[in-house]
Amino acid sequence: MRAVRLTELGGPEKLHVADVPKPEAGPGQIVVRVKRAAFNRRDVFITQNLYPGISLPRTLGSDACGVVDSIGEGVQGCAVGAPVVINPELGWAGDGPLPDTSGDILGMPTDGTFAEFVVVPAANVYAKPAALSDDEAAAIPLAGLTAYRATFTRGKITKDDVVFIPGVGSGVQTFVLAYAKHVGARTVVTSGSDEKLERAKALGADVAINYNTDADWHKTARKAAGGAGPTLVVDSSGGDTLTKSIDIVAPGGRVVIYGGTRGDAKVRPFSIFWKHIDVLGTSMGSPSDFAAMLKLFETGVKPAIDRVFPMDDVVSAAERVLAGDQFGKVVLAIGE
Repeated sequence: MRAVRLTELGGPEKLHVADVPKPEAGPGQIVVRVKRAAFNRRDVFITQNLYPGISLPRTLGSDACGVVDSIGEGVQGCAVGAPVVINPELGWAGDGPLPDTSGDILGMPTDGTFAEFVVVPAANVYAKPAALSDDEAAAIPLAGLTAYRATFTRGKITKDDVVFIPGVGSGVQTFVLAYAKHVGARTVVTSGSDEKLERAKALGADVAINYNTDADWHKTARKAAGGAGPTLVVDSSGGDTLTKSIDIVAPGGRVVIYGGTRGDAKVRPFSIFWKHIDVLGTSMGSPSDFAAMLKLFETGVKPAIDRVFPMDDVVSAAERVLAGDQFGKVVLAIGE
C-alpha cells in the first residue's frame, strides 16, 4: 500500500509517499481502508522534532474516515464495508478522568492514518456520522475530541456562558466555536487575520477582534463580553495570551487550557484567587467523550474545512499547517 512516511527529521519537506506492507487485522483489531485523513499541528511538530517519544520510520496521521476492510478474530458488531471514523486516542481504555497510560495517540509512536490502510483496536472504530461528508468526517477525530472535552466535559459550557476563543483559526478552536454556538452561548474570538475573523463571523462568532491591530485586544474582549468579562475561556496559546485571558475572565469563571504554542505564561495568582476562578487542564478525551461528540454531528454541527490536498501533495499540506494559514482543518485525499 501507499503511505506518507517520515524517515528523518527536518520539517515538513521530509514527508514522502512510499510503498509499505499492508497491515493485517490481529485479534480484536480492524483494518480500515482510508478515504480521507486530516492534519493536526502535532504531525508538523513531529517532523520538526518538537514532540516527545519520536520513533522513526513512521507513518504519521491521527484523523481518518473510511470503510472497514477486514476484521480480526473476536471482533463483533462491525461489518466489512461499513463507513467508519477512528478515535485516535489509544491510551484511554476506560472512562476514568485520565488516560490509563502515558497517552499513545495514533500516528506516533503507532503508525497512523496517512496511508491507504490502517489497523486499529476495534474499540477505536465508530460509525461515521451520516450527516457528514468524507472530508468532514475525517476532520473531526483529534481536534473535535480535544475541543469537546475542553468545552463540555471540563468547561461545563451552558447557553448562558460568554465564551472567549483566542486564536480562532486553528482546527480545535473552530470546533470550540461550533460547539459554543450549538448550545446557544455568546462568543468572542480573536485572530491576527481579518480573513479568518470574517470566516469566524460567518460561523456565528458574535464579536471578532484582530489582535494585530488592537494592542488592547484583551480589554476589548472583556468589554465585548459584557458584565465582568467572559465566563469561559478555552485557550491553546499559553504565553501572554493565557496571562491576559486569566486577567479578563469574569469572577467565578473557568479557563480551560489544552496547549501552549506561545510558550510558558506568567500568571498572577491574584487574578485567580481573588476572582475564585477555575483553571483547568485537558488533553484529548475519553471514549465516552468521543461517542458524545459524534452525536453532535448528527444535529447539524459541521466542522470547518480549510482545504483538501491530494496525498501526493502532503508536503504542501503540512507547510500550510506550519504557516498557520489555515482556517479549520487541512484534509488529505487518500482513496475513494
